[in-house]
Parts: sequence; C-alpha cells; structure tokens
Amino acid sequence: MTSLTAIFGNSQTDSEDSEKLLELYWNRAELKKEFANLREQTFQLQEEVKKEKGRTARYQQKYEHIENLLLDPEWVHNVVVFYQFRAFNQRCRNRVARFSEQLKQQREKRQHGRLLDEWNARRRAEAQGVERKIGEHRMQMQMLEDHLQAERHRLSMMNGFIRFFRKRSVTKSLDSIAENIAIAQQNESALLRELEEIQTRESPDTQGLSLAEKRSINMMILSFTQQMYLQFADDNLAGLVKETGDKSVGAIRYGTRDECDMLLKAVAGKAGAMERITDSLDVLKHRARLISEKALFKNEDDAVPIPGTVATVYMIDQNGLIREKDANLLGENFWSVSEVLSR
Repeated sequence: MTSLTAIFGNSQTDSEDSEKLLELYWNRAELKKEFANLREQTFQLQEEVKKEKGRTARYQQKYEHIENLLLDPEWVHNVVVFYQFRAFNQRCRNRVARFSEQLKQQREKRQHGRLLDEWNARRRAEAQGVERKIGEHRMQMQMLEDHLQAERHRLSMMNGFIRFFRKRSVTKSLDSIAENIAIAQQNESALLRELEEIQTRESPDTQGLSLAEKRSINMMILSFTQQMYLQFADDNLAGLVKETGDKSVGAIRYGTRDECDMLLKAVAGKAGAMERITDSLDVLKHRARLISEKALFKNEDDAVPIPGTVATVYMIDQNGLIREKDANLLGENFWSVSEVLSR
C-alpha cells in the first residue's frame, strides 16, 4: 500500500495542494488589480498636482503683474479705474440676470396658473357629470324601493284564495325589483369611487414654457438690456465698462490721474442712478415689440434671435418719440445677456 501511494501519490494531498495554488493565483491577480488601481490614482494625483502648480504659477504671475502696476505712478490710477469698472460691470450683469430670472418665474407662474384653472374647470365639469349620475341613480333606487314596498303591501293585502294563485308571480316580481335595487346600489358605489378619484386627483406639474413665451421673454430681456445701455451710453462708459469683462488689468490705459478721477466720478454717479432710474413697464414692452418686429431666427424652433437682426437700440422719450442707434448688444454679449436668455 505504501509503495502504491509513493507511486501514484495521495489524492487528498494533491487536492489540497491544488486548492492552495488556486488561492495563491487569485490572491496574486487581486494584488495586481489593486496595484494597477493605485498606479492609476497616482497618475491622476500627479496630473492634479501639475495643474495646481500651473494655476498657482499663473496666480503668482498675475499678482506680481498687479503689484508692478500699482508701484508704477503712471498706472496705479488706471488699475483703480479698471477694477471699479469691473465691479460696475458685474453689477450690470447681476441686474440683467435678476430681471431675467424674475421675468421667467413670473411667466411660468402665470402659465401654471392658467393650466391649473383649465384643469380645475375640467375636473369640476367631470365631477358634476358624475354627481348628476349619482342623483339619477338615487332617484331610480327610490322608485324601485317604493315599488318594492308597494308590491309587498299588495301581497300582504291579498286574501288566501287570491294569494294562493298569485303568490308565485308576485314573488318573482319582488325578486326582480330587489335584484334591480342591488344592481343600482353597485352602480352607485362605482360612481362614488369615481367621484372620490376625481376629487382627490393630483394637480399637474409645472410645464415648460412654449416657444412663443420664450421668444416674448427674450424680447423683454433685450429691451431691459437696451435700457441699461442707454442710461450711460452717451459718454461711452458702457463700452469701457464692458471691456473689463473681456480684458485683463493693464491691457487698458484710461489716461492721466485727472482723467482717471473723472472716470471714477462718472461711474460712481451712474452706479447710483442705475438703481433709481428705470423705464416704465409700458416703455419696456413697447421697445420689446419694436425689437421683435425686426428679429429673425436661424431655425423655426429657435428662441434666441440672430444677433445682427436685433442690433438696433431704441430710445423712447416721455412723449413717445423714438430714436434709433446701432449697437449689437447681443452679438457683443453686453452684461452677459446671451447667458440668461431662454432657450
């Protein structure tokens, strides 16, 4: 026996060795997989470190650039003007964005209100129809019950001889009436469940604005943007303010110290006036209609017009006199207006 084991081996021992080898193989595969994941994470972290170093270097370069400008007597006042203009530009952007959001919410609320009114009207009409059916069934049931009582009374009033001959037909009539009453009760229960379903039905969710509504909103936003532009377009501050959103500090020179002081005074005055002076709603709507008359769209389902077709600014005075001025506010993206239009 010992010699056979030595020749052919022990099957139990071989099985255990195979299981250990298989376990080692899977452990090795898992380790290789984990190592590959760690190596991938390391590469990603190294890339992030490179990007962060690049951002830090750019910020440091920007900081040193601003520092050098502030140390230069000929540029220090220009830097102040630049950042005052940039702050005012951001105020203008915020105001256009706020107007846009308020207008969209107002239109959505109005549209949802109309939708709810129509839905409630349909639900009331549907409920009234079911209530009429319930009333008709109850009248029918009352008539059946009266008929049943009358038949029962007639049966009780019959004398013995007549009762003997007519009992079967009267009983059959009573059974028929009782069956009709049961059916009417079932129908009424079904109608009551239908009425309950109608009364507890959930109202519809807010739906998206239609293309016509989106275009109407965009015309109003463009009208409001023109209004802001017109408040300080005469002295070309609008263009100077907008430049700060497109260029970096040091790229624009505004002039001497006195010239910079004049610009600072002008923008401070416009900033205060911007919150106080606004066109009336009628003027905004009138200007929006004028803009929409010339507005063209690249595609039939576009809500945003082609910029070149809305490049006329309309100045409307208190007497309703209209003057026109060329300025492509949408094309040049004044106050980031293209970002807040409905699409």
